[in-house]
This record gives sequence, structure tokens and C-alpha cells, in this order.
Amino acid sequence: EVLTEDPETAFCTLANREELNLEEGSIHHCLYQFTHNEKLTETNKLLCDVCTQRHNGPKNNVKSEKKYIYTNAKKQMLISLAPPILTLHLKRFQQAGFNLRKVNRHIKFPEVIDLAPFCTTKCKNVPEGNTKVLYSLYGVVEHSGTMRSGHYTAYAKMRSMSNHLSDLVLRGQCPQALETEPAKGQWFHISDTHVQAVSVSKVLSSQAYLLFYERLL
Repeated sequence: EVLTEDPETAFCTLANREELNLEEGSIHHCLYQFTHNEKLTETNKLLCDVCTQRHNGPKNNVKSEKKYIYTNAKKQMLISLAPPILTLHLKRFQQAGFNLRKVNRHIKFPEVIDLAPFCTTKCKNVPEGNTKVLYSLYGVVEHSGTMRSGHYTAYAKMRSMSNHLSDLVLRGQCPQALETEPAKGQWFHISDTHVQAVSVSKVLSSQAYLLFYERLL
């Protein structure tokens, strides 16, 4: 879908991105890098239909004679629809010559995360005036081992059912006010048939591969 946006607001977000604590090795830093403003120049210039039509004139419809005009542009990927369930997949590998190597670095992630700095100002299911889009962590998948072999385990939070989340998932309804704190519950570490209760600090210190958040606000 191609939309004509006001150039002054096309790259604006619900909350100020520059006020983020962009600690390297954090999930906020990853999201910031993934959604940063890119300049498209030189060989990455954008084909401009308006510039092409202006250059060739409205009467020139012969494709063989048409000269296509490319122009410098800006590109930014922002969230236009805040999901009920947010799944973040961390890239845990990197190219090393002809081989893939696993990245074992710990990435810091919070129990409650605000997506507003990564959402467009016209985010479709955020009430007007809201400057926060909060999510609460409820699941983590961790991988131990190498690229060739390893073992997956999971952390899951047992908590009470959220009627607000049900409204979001089943009916797409976004109430004006939701809880801004994570639901109380117990975290468990699951490895095959072995299940053990753990603290939230143990969860937050894991080497996450997949993160699962549910929307609070």
C-alpha cells in the first residue's frame, strides 16, 4: 500500500526516540538499529514516478523512449499496527567467511517494554493522545550449543488470564485504559520433561533467542 504522507510527519514516532537509553547490547538498541532512518543514494536511489513523468512529459507513453528518473530518498521501517502479541526474534548467527557462527552474546531485555518510540504517529490501533505502547514479557526461548547441534529450553510465566488481551486478540478492540504493570505470576524453566520454578532475574539473564510479550497498553 502506497500512501502520500506529510513529509514533516512521515518519519515521526509516538514517543521521542532520542530519549531512549540505547545501551549497546540491549533490545532497545536492536530495535533502534532496525528502525533507524536510512538514506537511499547513489546505486540505492529510488525510482520516482512523478519525476519520470515530469521529465518525459504526459504524452510520452512509448516505453522504449522513456527515461526513468531516480532520486535520493529516505527510508524507515516503523510499526503501523501494534500487535496483541509481540514476538521478537534475535539473529543469533553471523557470517564468518563461508561458515555461520553462533552469537552467544547476552542481549539485555526488560520485563516491560515500550514500543512507542518505534511506532508511527498514525499507528492504527493506538488511541489518539497515547504516547506509550506497553508490553509485558511472558515467554522466552533459549538455545544452548552451536550452529550444528544444541538444545532448546523455554521460560514461561504462569499468570491470570487478561480479559483486555482477549479483546485485543479476538476482536481487535483497544480499550482506552489498561494495566501498565505486568500481571503477577510465577516463572518456570522448561527443559524437555523437567520443569522448575525460577526467579524473574534468572529469566532476564538468559541468552534469549525468541521473546514473547503481551500488550498491556
